[in-house]
Amino acid sequence: MNTDYTQVRIAGKTREVPSVEVNGRTVIRTGKWVRVAKIKDEGVIEEDLVKDPKSFVLQLANGALKADIFTFSQTLPEVAPKFKYPFEWDNIAAIPVTTFDNWWKKQIKDKTRNMVRKAQKCGVSTRMVVFDDDLVKKIMEIYNETPIRQGRKFWHYGKDFETVKHELSTYLDRGHFIGAYLDEELIGFMKLVSVNKTFVVFHFLSKNEHRDKSVMNALIAKAVEFSVERGIQHLIYGRFTYGNKTNSPLADFKHRNGFEKIQIPKYHIPLTLKGRVALKLNLHRGILGILPPGLLTMLVNLRAKILQMRSSSKAGPNQASPEVTPTKRLPTAEKSSVASPANRE
Repeated sequence: MNTDYTQVRIAGKTREVPSVEVNGRTVIRTGKWVRVAKIKDEGVIEEDLVKDPKSFVLQLANGALKADIFTFSQTLPEVAPKFKYPFEWDNIAAIPVTTFDNWWKKQIKDKTRNMVRKAQKCGVSTRMVVFDDDLVKKIMEIYNETPIRQGRKFWHYGKDFETVKHELSTYLDRGHFIGAYLDEELIGFMKLVSVNKTFVVFHFLSKNEHRDKSVMNALIAKAVEFSVERGIQHLIYGRFTYGNKTNSPLADFKHRNGFEKIQIPKYHIPLTLKGRVALKLNLHRGILGILPPGLLTMLVNLRAKILQMRSSSKAGPNQASPEVTPTKRLPTAEKSSVASPANRE
């Protein structure tokens, strides 16, 4: 088993990470002190992700990847633990899809229904769109509206045409784009990728200029309608909660739009002594899984204030700086793994 290098996108940046092939899967290694092995693009693989974990463990423990922990998740609809290995309950945010009428009348409440109606009254229309150069250019206008979103630097701000086109074109054979328009201006879009009987949200964004028009709610309504047409059973939008960050505007937004928190087993198998120690100390969970919720909220707000001050100083006295209000900003989503469609692209 030879070590290679594979390109992945983490927080909007392309990086090369060590990788090996195991049982037809590309396994990548991330992390510095605690080195974690995971299957590349596990959230969009349509076959069984790991049929024989023991085989993976043996090859990784004796191989050249030099990882400390091997981790993988189960996927919908299999939510009951299948393997006798250490696991923790992870979660995804998903809308169980049956009919549009069921979502409209039973899975969302009056406030959300009124927001979808508001978008229509404001002249917002949603429709399926073809991926081409013109769509890429219009999406770039949304990307380049502001360098800061949700209190942090926006990953896609300032990227050139070829980079944006390349990043948007992943999984085009299973990809679908929804556009939200005001007249002929693209003011929001969503990219869905089909994985068996689910749609995974890869990108989800609207212009801040039109945030008063409930564009995001209109896009979700269209996504549910399209899911029903395609016989989709679940519409997945990242995690419902991220680590100990249990209360957030994004989680509230998902809840209001019919997303439910569905727990799935996530396995963490130690490959080395360091891996066993890291699991005992919960170091594999990262900062979001270690710090208490109150401290996480304080740090997020502090980061937003620092970025606001920096952007204000760069903008100068005669220029308006980007607004940073993370507690009120509508959500932004990019590609991720099965439990987090927003982390890698």
